[in-house]
Amino acid sequence: MAWSATQYSLFEDERTRAVRDLLAAVPPRPVRHATDLGCGPGNSTEVLLQHCPDALVVALDSDPDMIEKARQRKRLLIPRVRCEIADIAGWAAPEPQDLILANASLQWVPDHGSLYPHLVRQLNEGGSLAVQTPDNLDEPAHRQLREIAGRGPWAGKFSDFSLPPRHNAAFYYDLLSPLCTRVDVWRTTYHHPLQGGAEAVVEWFKGSALRPYLSKLEADEQVDFLQMYLQAMQRDYPPSTDGKVLLPFPRLFVVATR
Repeated sequence: MAWSATQYSLFEDERTRAVRDLLAAVPPRPVRHATDLGCGPGNSTEVLLQHCPDALVVALDSDPDMIEKARQRKRLLIPRVRCEIADIAGWAAPEPQDLILANASLQWVPDHGSLYPHLVRQLNEGGSLAVQTPDNLDEPAHRQLREIAGRGPWAGKFSDFSLPPRHNAAFYYDLLSPLCTRVDVWRTTYHHPLQGGAEAVVEWFKGSALRPYLSKLEADEQVDFLQMYLQAMQRDYPPSTDGKVLLPFPRLFVVATR
């Protein structure tokens, strides 16, 4: 599944707000080595640098387009930042980490029951794993994706389609508390005002949730799928009094300190 850094970055300010809130909750300590897992176009890495300005930072992503955009980001063009192509599922730190950040990336990786403990084991004592994942599968934008995929002429292409499972706060607390001195878990719903009506909602999800669905379709099917999705978004996300659409977006946060 290919990604588009340009499409993802259309709503960079809104997407970056969560990583600022996440890093603000990390217990303060000196950070020498930090990694951004699933760095995308580098917006999260830039916030990570602000959080730990003296650290050696590695930004990883599996998508070449994302990594290329991260490498071009002006504020990342310094010797202590490396941008590399790598798969999160198979990643192991070359040296113990003081901070591992994963902002809106681990939801694409399966088997969190093994992945999260593996990431904690990459930390120095006192280091933190800071994770934010979308928790919006029950929102209309996602429900409509599943319904359109299942009832359109392309339904057969989705007969064995599934996304990695997502878990609630209790799952992560119970998983990580035996391994950590502190586990902080919370859920926040952001309400993003988007200019451009329901079309803006479609553009938002073209950069994320729509990608695995569209990747299964031919070009003409993608056009029809997007038209059906736009019609659904027009019903489910009516304009506010100022003409903008208010997009509720729940996110789950975990800060686990070893």
